[in-house]
Amino acid sequence: MSSNKPRVVKDYAKLDKLVKQQIKLNYPEGFEDNLIKFKNKDGHTVSALPFETEDYYYLIRMTISQAQEIIEDDDDYDDEGFLKEEVKEEYEEDDIDEEFE
Repeated sequence: MSSNKPRVVKDYAKLDKLVKQQIKLNYPEGFEDNLIKFKNKDGHTVSALPFETEDYYYLIRMTISQAQEIIEDDDDYDDEGFLKEEVKEEYEEDDIDEEFE
């Protein structure tokens, strides 16, 4: 990690809707292949999905099985685990709307 941004370690379920949308746009083919491992403050090795915004560097805690489950249970992804095209377009529009408000 080369940035000086504040590092935020969070569970996926606790992220707000807009951050989740940005993550889905960033990882349209699912999360499991993008997980990294790091040591938490207690010295335990945990896995997380890295995600960077303008203001923060997120590490979203999840295991490979949790990453698979999130995608399987999310209607925004198709049966192959890819972000649906119409969902992608909708989220990109939301993102553009946010920038111009």
